Amino acid sequence: MKVLSVNVGKPADLAYGRKVVQSGIRKIPVEKPLFLSKTGFEGDGQADLIHHGGEDKAVCVYPSEHYTYWEKELGRTMPPAAFGENITASGLLETNVHIGDVFQLGEAVVQISQPRQPCFKLAARHNEPKLAALVEQTGYTGFYFRVLTEGMVDPAASIERIQTHPASITIEAANQLMSDKRASVQEIKKLVEVDVLAASWKQPLKSRLN
Repeated sequence: MKVLSVNVGKPADLAYGRKVVQSGIRKIPVEKPLFLSKTGFEGDGQADLIHHGGEDKAVCVYPSEHYTYWEKELGRTMPPAAFGENITASGLLETNVHIGDVFQLGEAVVQISQPRQPCFKLAARHNEPKLAALVEQTGYTGFYFRVLTEGMVDPAASIERIQTHPASITIEAANQLMSDKRASVQEIKKLVEVDVLAASWKQPLKSRLN
């Protein structure tokens, strides 16, 4: 498991069809250490604070391994932080990390809170109308960290898993449960009962149980 880059960006204009919206999806790699607070890296920001940002979405992580797939699929070279992620990492795949896993990231301690659900702004950034849907279909979504302990993070910082959540529900499994309307009550309950799962994921799953 390795951090390849730490990326930040402030909200800016983003063309979406005939409209212009504000988005912080255009992030660039940094070369100096940044402070990571409960709500994210210094120098980073989001425009839509209802659907983005907050303590449960403090840090967006995307696996570098998926870049090869998307470059082939889209027929282009993808720029750094192409998926709006704060951390581009290797070895942290949706198949081998779990909701609630805890990691040492530089001086900070972080915990996986939920999978990422891409929105239209990802499609707008790359001028690919179906990109958000394709990301969900492939399961190459990435995920979010919440920050348990604040601290400085160097772009060359190491990342080490220090605790695996006992429920052992991978990001891949959580994505599948959210999208599969035929998922069993038992499977959904198991995910909902993970106490550290973000509320934005628990609420729609609880509605399905009701």
